[in-house]
Amino acid sequence: MASVNKVILIGNLGRDPELRYNPNGGAWCTISLATTRNWKNRETGERQEETEWHRVVFNDRLAEIAGEYLKKGRPVYVEGRLKTRKWQDKEGRDTYTTEIIADQMQLLGGREGGGGEDMGGGGGYSRGGGDDMGGGAPRAAARPAAPRPAPQRAPAPAPKASTGFDDMDDDIPF
Repeated sequence: MASVNKVILIGNLGRDPELRYNPNGGAWCTISLATTRNWKNRETGERQEETEWHRVVFNDRLAEIAGEYLKKGRPVYVEGRLKTRKWQDKEGRDTYTTEIIADQMQLLGGREGGGGEDMGGGGGYSRGGGDDMGGGAPRAAARPAAPRPAPQRAPAPAPKASTGFDDMDDDIPF
């Protein structure tokens, strides 16, 4: 049976990236990424919030790009895989940590990196080959070259036949 180990996260950096180099000259960079889930408590009606912190590791050229462009508070999209490491602490006890080994990154927010309203900006970077321009090369941003003219007014749609769901409440139960 086939298996899948894929992680996709969109979150904000909790601190500036830590870029390091091993003795062979290979780069690695770690970040702390916060993802937040919001929901409404069914009993009290209050808004609830839960933040998870993820340790993300970038390698090679992607690590250098992350170290250069990511800053504390900046929103980022990351794709990768889960990896659990084991080591012994100073007292000889086995210690484990689970990390996301990133193979793609998309910078989000404005050019200054403060987040803001523009969630479509930034550049995409990838480690792999194939269609995503591997080797950490920036992907072309999908932006129009010039403002588009206002669309012309479309004709009014034809009346729909009733589906029986017209009076349903807009709240989805899940």
